[in-house]
Order: sequence, then C-alpha cells, then structure tokens
Amino acid sequence: MHAVVEEEIFYPTVRKHVGTNVMNEADEEHHVAKILIAELDLNRGGGDHREAKFTVLAESVRHHIKEEENEMLPKAKELDIDFEALGQKMLDRKKELKEDGIPKDAEHSMVAQAKGKGDSPAVASRKKGPSTKAARKSAETRSTTSRGKRSHTSH
Repeated sequence: MHAVVEEEIFYPTVRKHVGTNVMNEADEEHHVAKILIAELDLNRGGGDHREAKFTVLAESVRHHIKEEENEMLPKAKELDIDFEALGQKMLDRKKELKEDGIPKDAEHSMVAQAKGKGDSPAVASRKKGPSTKAARKSAETRSTTSRGKRSHTSH
C-alpha cells in the first residue's frame, strides 16, 4: 500500500525538483523490495533462505527510509505546493486501497510466472550441484582420496 501511494502520487509530484538520480534509486528500491516480498509470499513454508531473504528486505527498507528522510524529503519541502492537499490525496488513495485491495504488482506476477526458478542463485546452484571448475576439481579430489583410502584398506 505504501509503495502504491508513493509511486502513484508522491513520487511524480516531487520527481523533477528532487532529481532523477534520487528518484530513480527510490523506484529501484521499491522494485527490489517487491520482488523479495513476492518471493516470500510464494515460499511461505520456509526454506533455509527465507530468513536471509527477510533480513535483506529489512535492511533494504531501512536504507530506503534513511534516504527518503535525509535526501528526498528535505528537497521536497522546498517545493511550493500545498502539502496538506497532497497529504489528503495520499490518504484518500490509501483508503481506496484498503477498501478495494492492493492491485497485483508486476513483481508478484513475474515471480509467480517464474515458479521459483528465478529465486536466489544460491538456491538454484545447490539444486544443480557443482558447476564451476573449482567445484569439479574439489569433487575429483574427493573421489581420488576415496579411491586411495579404499586401496589402503585392502592391503
């Protein structure tokens, strides 16, 4: 709900004055947060990455809030606009969202369509097994060591 209200109302109002770089970064932070939320929603059962994913989400949101408070909002306050009217517009939209529900975002659709295949690279690599040269070499070493031990015990 928070992201919808910001993206639909607040961000477009302040974008030009606050600056493209700050606003583009805020857009991307929302995007990453929505992807992580969608992945958490999809995998409600847990898994060993769920807690890590939630931690990364929390850290990202804290960073986003800090940037809004330290960069975006001070610049936005310089604007000559009716902040009471803007605030009321945001509250009205929030009320609509509470009544009608939050529309499905592109990130939830993307994650649902991927059916877990686009999730964390670490998860995917564990499922596939070793694929790097170092991992193959390590596997070969273990195999050679095992053969050596077998021949030693057979004497």
